[in-house]
Amino acid sequence: MLGDLLLLSQTGFFPKALDVLFKLWPAWVPIIVLNVTFDIWLGYIQRLWLNKQGSVLLEIKLPKDQPKSPAAMEFVLQGIWENANISTPADAFWEGKMREWFSLEIVSIGGEVRFFIWALPRWKKIIESRIYAQYPGAEVVEVKDYALDLMYDPDKFYYWGITTKLNKADAYPIKTYIEYELDKKKGDEQEEIVDPITPVVEYLGTLGPHEVGGIQILIRAHASENYLYGRISTKKDWRDSIKKEIKNIVEKEALITPEKDKPASLLALTDTQKETIKAMERNAGKLAFDSMIRMLYVAPKDNYEKTRGIGMIGSTRQFSSGNLNGIRPDVFMSITHAWQDFNDIRKRELQSTHLDAYKRRAFFGPVHHHLKGKPYVLTTEEVATLFHLPGAVATTPNLRRAPSKKAEAPANLPL
Repeated sequence: MLGDLLLLSQTGFFPKALDVLFKLWPAWVPIIVLNVTFDIWLGYIQRLWLNKQGSVLLEIKLPKDQPKSPAAMEFVLQGIWENANISTPADAFWEGKMREWFSLEIVSIGGEVRFFIWALPRWKKIIESRIYAQYPGAEVVEVKDYALDLMYDPDKFYYWGITTKLNKADAYPIKTYIEYELDKKKGDEQEEIVDPITPVVEYLGTLGPHEVGGIQILIRAHASENYLYGRISTKKDWRDSIKKEIKNIVEKEALITPEKDKPASLLALTDTQKETIKAMERNAGKLAFDSMIRMLYVAPKDNYEKTRGIGMIGSTRQFSSGNLNGIRPDVFMSITHAWQDFNDIRKRELQSTHLDAYKRRAFFGPVHHHLKGKPYVLTTEEVATLFHLPGAVATTPNLRRAPSKKAEAPANLPL
């Protein structure tokens, strides 16, 4: 490669190429200017649209007795899946409309574990009605945003954070409540339940005074995207990749290689491979979200514990499976070695940006767009496994619960 470049330089290629480039500037300079101008305009009007919408933070206080499986939360999530925000060029390029997103949050504030849903205000009553319909004993309350109290002050506080990614392609689901057979357990079988959210809740409950740890699940309805989303080419639906992955398992990973000129057969697969394909096909029938899971830990320097980040990551490992998929750290908001960062300049920039994105619930919008990661697909089944109201198996005394049991949902809420 280097030899070829040296040879080109000896033939006078680079001066000639530059000469041609300068002569053709009337063709390529306007294209660059238009592209930059378009990006600036789109970001500007999208910010205006977001500012007009505002936001609400709803806290879900758990019922005293919660016998339902994560399927109940899946019904809630189905009610907030919507892909009807952008329909015309005027919507996209004049109004600045975007596909709306939500943030599902499990947060420990001084060891008290709380469940939140952040959304645009128009979703408030829909979310309330959905939750009351599935969890009659719960309480949904609009609260002050706890994240606004998290200030960036590196002289007084330490910060840790990550974004995440999947171990495999989107076509492979994570280990969900179906694999844990929670859909088959009844209310009187609570002692037999192995709920994968329990380690998350229990670990967050171990945080001490002044420590804040949060798991933020950002979701937006998944859909194919075209020019209305600023794309030159159409982004296809994620289900297009499922057939490809199943074909790869059958033809290339089968225990028995098919004879020449004979089609591959499911009979040559192991039981594990068959279960994998079954899970992929089941997942394909679910509504899907573009997703990003973000974690954050903040504490005063006197209270900061270095192992908290590792503990938060470890508390989510039960959602992973060798034959299915899993969620793992993508980018850490810290610098590994001091010599890589003079005077902690890069480290402070990473931490302050991550904290700001967490407070804004920013990832899909114009601010912090796809910050330190790419969105991946999780279906309603997968998200409900990651975020649902735990039952009696969650024994931490600091789990925020409703003070009394409600008999039914308010009659004036929309269905």
